[in-house]
Amino acid sequence: MSTNGVFVPAQGIAAKDTDYRVTACVDRADGGDHVVRHAFTMAKALAAPVTLFQVLDGPAGPATCPDPIEWDLRRHEARRSLGRLAEVPGDEPRLADIRLAQGQVGEEICRFTREQPSGLLVLGTRGSDDPKGQGIGGTILNVLHGASGSVLLVPSSSLATPDAAYRHILVPVDGSAWAESVIPLAARLAKANDAELLLAHVVPGPELTEARPYEAADLELRRQVVERNARAARAYLDRLRNAVAALDLRVRLLLVQGDDVRATLGRLICNEHADLVVLSARGHGLGTHADMPYGSVTGYLVAHCPTPILIVRTPDAPPVPATHAHSQDLRLPDLASA
Repeated sequence: MSTNGVFVPAQGIAAKDTDYRVTACVDRADGGDHVVRHAFTMAKALAAPVTLFQVLDGPAGPATCPDPIEWDLRRHEARRSLGRLAEVPGDEPRLADIRLAQGQVGEEICRFTREQPSGLLVLGTRGSDDPKGQGIGGTILNVLHGASGSVLLVPSSSLATPDAAYRHILVPVDGSAWAESVIPLAARLAKANDAELLLAHVVPGPELTEARPYEAADLELRRQVVERNARAARAYLDRLRNAVAALDLRVRLLLVQGDDVRATLGRLICNEHADLVVLSARGHGLGTHADMPYGSVTGYLVAHCPTPILIVRTPDAPPVPATHAHSQDLRLPDLASA
């Protein structure tokens, strides 16, 4: 658990920073409508402009450019297609910015994120390299490993509406400062969408050396450890709820036990009908592995969860514990640092 038993806001830019931008990566394979809807919902909550970004796949570089006429026709068609998606909903109609690139999709997306001072990347998990929507394709893996900043992954099965995409926002917490650092962002999204904030913790079963069959004393010891950890987890979740009490949010605590934390969390997300999962790329498991872009829980959910997942990357240095949080203190995580 974190110091003082309270969540820690991620260090980062203020929401009013004019450089902050939400970028929707539109794939020609699925049209990109559901990705754009999520990008608009995020942008409205974060008071950020939107960019629609599409990569026209093919060889990159001036020495390998396609025929100029063919390339011009492809760009014109792409801009016309994106233009139909670019009208930002709201009281004052405006158009999202449109950007095109040419090359390998994953590489160009990563390059684009590195050129942005700060921002959130939104892309679908079903693309041209995963036409059947089974698992995640190579593009997603490349982006998770190479993109700068945080990523919202939107499954093709997601049916977010333009005006209110999220009603139940689930945040998995494991007691680490990394996991807690996403709570201010999740709270802000919940506030903007009038959503219920679900703080979830899975109590894993303790491992006992299995040199021989378990005896009655072994099973009793295991039961006592589970009960002790459940009590500690309940107190931990209560402190997190108290920390966001001043934000006037609907907060519900979810405490479950499961030997496989990843699978248990996946089932919990589905059973609670969560519309969005917000989690840190890091947790207890990555505390000493700074070279890894995300942990095993994140990797499992990306591959198996049908719910949109916002993976928040925080700076390499551990977040500084905070003793309280108020709505005016909510800051976006440092999306330019990974």
